[in-house]
Amino acid sequence: MNWKKVFTNSLSAGLVMSTGIGTTIVAETASSGNVLEEIIIVAQRREQSLQEVSVAITVLSGDQLKAQGITNVNQLQNTAPSLEVEPAFGGGAAQFRIRGVGFQDYATNNSPTVGVYVNEVAFPVPAMTQGLIFDVDHVEVLRGPQGTLYGRNTTGGAINFITAKPSSERSAGVFTEYGRFDEFKIEGYVSGPLAENLNGRLAASTQQGGAWQQHRDTREDIGDADRGGVRGLLEYAPNESVNLLFDAHLSWDKSENQALYLFNDLTTQGGFGVTIPADSDRTDTGWGISPLFASDIGVSNDAKPGRDNDGWGTSLIANIEFSGAVLKSITSYEELDRAEYGDWDSSGSVEADTFFGSEVSVLSQELHLSSVGDGALHWMAGIYYSEEDLKEKFFSDFIDIFATYARVNFDQKVESIAVFGQIEFTFSDQFNLIGGLRFENEDRDLKGFGSAFGGAQALQPTDVSTSMEPLTGKLALEYTPTDDLLIYGSISRGVKSGGFTTYNTGQESAIQAFDKEVLWAYELGLKANPADNLSIYGSIFYYDYSDQQVLSAVLGQNGPVGRFANAPESFIYGAELEMNWQPVAGLNIVQAFGYKEGEYDEFFDLDVPASRAANTSIFVDRAGESLPFPEFSYSGSVSYTWEVSGFGFLAETNYSYHDDYPSWLGPVYDVENYWLVNASVNLFPSESRWSVGIWVRNLFDEEYDLTRNFFTSADIAQPGRERTFGIRVSADI
Repeated sequence: MNWKKVFTNSLSAGLVMSTGIGTTIVAETASSGNVLEEIIIVAQRREQSLQEVSVAITVLSGDQLKAQGITNVNQLQNTAPSLEVEPAFGGGAAQFRIRGVGFQDYATNNSPTVGVYVNEVAFPVPAMTQGLIFDVDHVEVLRGPQGTLYGRNTTGGAINFITAKPSSERSAGVFTEYGRFDEFKIEGYVSGPLAENLNGRLAASTQQGGAWQQHRDTREDIGDADRGGVRGLLEYAPNESVNLLFDAHLSWDKSENQALYLFNDLTTQGGFGVTIPADSDRTDTGWGISPLFASDIGVSNDAKPGRDNDGWGTSLIANIEFSGAVLKSITSYEELDRAEYGDWDSSGSVEADTFFGSEVSVLSQELHLSSVGDGALHWMAGIYYSEEDLKEKFFSDFIDIFATYARVNFDQKVESIAVFGQIEFTFSDQFNLIGGLRFENEDRDLKGFGSAFGGAQALQPTDVSTSMEPLTGKLALEYTPTDDLLIYGSISRGVKSGGFTTYNTGQESAIQAFDKEVLWAYELGLKANPADNLSIYGSIFYYDYSDQQVLSAVLGQNGPVGRFANAPESFIYGAELEMNWQPVAGLNIVQAFGYKEGEYDEFFDLDVPASRAANTSIFVDRAGESLPFPEFSYSGSVSYTWEVSGFGFLAETNYSYHDDYPSWLGPVYDVENYWLVNASVNLFPSESRWSVGIWVRNLFDEEYDLTRNFFTSADIAQPGRERTFGIRVSADI
């Protein structure tokens, strides 16, 4: 490893960023004058000022999510530095990456590198994270390994959604948007006291319409949304020492898929059929389904690619305070019933039609005890148990290219128990030491994995398993020379579970477990408030990987088939900067910049393009090759509020840059860089609680892709949404 190069590049990036280039929308801006409002977060399982937490965090308020049109977790990549969320084949399996730490998998059964939480409840299956975002107080994006404060263990980071809580006074509100392509969203809530010491809140939202793609031949639209959710909260606080929060929620998603387009010509039926020219217009697509496949998955013979998902869950969070400590219990249960049909050849030819039928349930229980007060010592110790059950169907129809039809069925059970804790000790006015440990026992069992091709059993139902008992932890030192400056350094060790490749295969060896990955993270950072109207947060980091889980492939009878492998040694380094500045009253400027690079130190891998072309396995030594992820990310916003004749006006623009995304499949599948710019103008009476506004997203109608890939025969991409515009209205009483 070239340590000199690592150190020099990291230091140079840190110095460049210290000049003031870059940061993100970190929170709602000041409410008066040109003084920034203090931001309170719960990232470390207690309320703290963002300025005082030695973790790289981006915070977005619920109002900012609405202003930027963020309706699902994937769109956060337009606001948080070093975050990418890739929709696998345009479907419902999100692939998260923070600081280059990610996991590319379109299947349902493996754990992600980034944990997603809603009101402290983990959603460990990526397909469970794709519901509609609504009634959110704020969201926190944490970068770096997490585990000493959280029930789950992740190598990349965590995304925490905190919903609005029941209020002690009666209130209600509604927010609605209508835009181009008949896209409609409405969200509403009621909140207030129900009885003595009992408050409640009921919120609901739905999103409809918005189809902006069309069949290349028939011009039939595709892409209409039909999703929504309902959440009810009850908060009971009989006295100052006891607080109970009960959460019950449900969601549905009957939307049509965002379709794929062909970026190269497709000659169907293995080269013997008609040739479909590449789509010159990214909004064009195609689809078609065989009667057998339609009957098997329960859709009509003219069905569009889409989904029929239902989910529900409930949780109880109990806080009981007694002398010197607080006991917290988090009990939760979540279910998802997923049925998703995708056309991955983007044509009427049946060459790569897929179906995911997933029945997922997650039961978890967390208990932790933590100190209270502002003394020199703060501690927390906890235990976490979870049980995941997955019943999966993965069907693929290749009838027009391979004259076969593949069915994969399996069950998976994951059982995990962990103990974890963290201690903070302030041993002087300026120095604070933090230490944490976590021990976990996880058993992951794949049961009855079987595959059939054309009705013939290719692999008899087979059981495989993997387990891990890792010790992870964190050590950090905080230095606070003044009240307005925090400098910190940290070392942490994170682990991601091993798992199984559950794609179409007739070979038992293809489903053998891949190992867990281990990440050592080293970080230096600062958080500064040099003036009442300015905050600057920066960090540099170096990650040392062992057994990084990467998507590779094996050459099967019908070409390369994805399979996960462990790259023995690799590393990532980079830097970030965030700024929030209010130079004059009413004007707010926020910026975010991220930079990262990575490289394999040791990895011998299948060369997919060469093997595909030669129809024989060709291997390549990837030592010294760059890890495939975007190097730069940049985002920001500028807003100005002023008042005229009793009316307030808010004008804002937000923008983001996404760097080139190199593909592990070769340069043909690289995603080119792109800019996105949004803008809005809002009007609100100074003495009333309603507002009306107009907005435009993708202002300059940028043409861009979110992902590129191939499946059997077709080179396909998912395009980003073209320019949209509309009106929004909100009111609170």
